[in-house]
Amino acid sequence: MIVWILFFTMVLVILALDLGVFNKTPHIISTKEASKWTAIWVSLSFAFSGVIYWLYGTDFVNNPNNLTQTGAALKFITGYLIELSLSVDNIFVIAIIFASFKIPQKYQHRVLFWGILGAIFFRGLMISFGVILINKFSWTTYLFGAFLLFTALKMLFSKDEEDFEPKDSFIYKTLGKIMPITSETDKEKFFIPTNKGKAATPLFVALIVIEVMDVLFAVDSVPAILAITSDPFLVFSSNIFAILGLRSMYFFLANMLEKFSYLEYSLIAILSFVGLKMLLHDYIEIPEWASLGFIAVSLLVGILVSLKIGSETDLEE
Repeated sequence: MIVWILFFTMVLVILALDLGVFNKTPHIISTKEASKWTAIWVSLSFAFSGVIYWLYGTDFVNNPNNLTQTGAALKFITGYLIELSLSVDNIFVIAIIFASFKIPQKYQHRVLFWGILGAIFFRGLMISFGVILINKFSWTTYLFGAFLLFTALKMLFSKDEEDFEPKDSFIYKTLGKIMPITSETDKEKFFIPTNKGKAATPLFVALIVIEVMDVLFAVDSVPAILAITSDPFLVFSSNIFAILGLRSMYFFLANMLEKFSYLEYSLIAILSFVGLKMLLHDYIEIPEWASLGFIAVSLLVGILVSLKIGSETDLEE
């Protein structure tokens, strides 16, 4: 319990510093600033694997699966990389939502900040539910594995599906029935007074749509991490570190998403791998270093192929 309290306290302190110190004044986050923060978040995440290594050699953390220190650290890094890689699609959807609701760049960080608080809450619920299911009903492992394989196949063959239109979504239409919505904005306010009373600004609407979409994406990412480990602290901490770094990664990648178009195949490979690992866990035991290596190589290949083909296309043009 002490470990959980300290972890939540650390997350709250980080978020407080983020909004109250480093981003106190709304501003447009440049690619240079975003790349710096992305490097910081990735470094902090890998550094936390050292904390994991130390914790699982003590009695401070509950270790239901009797993991070794090295095994726990590797599982944390693997889960973190899975969540980070699956966030690429999330970033693309966030960019579409911001463009659809015409959210000024200088206020986008505020929307993502509050979105993270909601994401932490909902991810916590989903992870708790998933861990309980796997520990109580072992057959759900096969269900999660089959679902991940289905998702991978859907990504592979659904290339011509319609683009996501936030204003035509069920979320937006439902929100409009619950409260007044205005197209007007007033700096970074989520609600402003109108003739009909207080109305939600595009910032608040974008926040709600992003929040719901994150829950939908978590339906894929949470089972994927549960394929690596059912240890609640490892699953939750790796998930949260990936979410905390999502904002800076969004501002770093938002203008370069087209250059990494082949990363989608990396995601398909990763989802297929973890899906098969869940389905075959009773027959084949894959070492932690092998899982981590496969995921890292998949991401690296996707990035290199995207950059190579992208540069060749630029030369032809």
